[in-house]
Amino acid sequence: MNYDERFSKALHMTARQWRAALDRRLRDLGMSEAAWMTIAAAAKSTPAPSQSELAQMLAVEPASMVAMIDRLTRLGFVERVPSPSDRRVKHVAVTAAGQAVYERIHQEATVFRAETLSRIDPQKLTIATEVIEQLQLIIADA
Repeated sequence: MNYDERFSKALHMTARQWRAALDRRLRDLGMSEAAWMTIAAAAKSTPAPSQSELAQMLAVEPASMVAMIDRLTRLGFVERVPSPSDRRVKHVAVTAAGQAVYERIHQEATVFRAETLSRIDPQKLTIATEVIEQLQLIIADA
């Protein structure tokens, strides 16, 4: 396997393993990775994102996002709020119950990140971060 294939595979697998490890830590919440990622993305966004913006952030199809928002609304974790400027647009706001779930997600993610990244040389971590951020910019322009 050449270097660029190795890099691509490592990047992809690391992202998947990172989410899976965090998902294991959050298993007792009783929700899927897609559900807690949706809550986290909505909670971190100010102002509340539209459904389509949330789908873009999480790189999922709009129809999948609508179904996820429907489920989270039924569970009381998010609510749809009409846009003040466009009646066709609905924003996804996190409820108090959703905020409580997000705080747990944030806490576990912070601990996991600290535990994991503390095992990597800070200089190497800085370089890896810069490379990944540059790659994101290149991909965004592609």
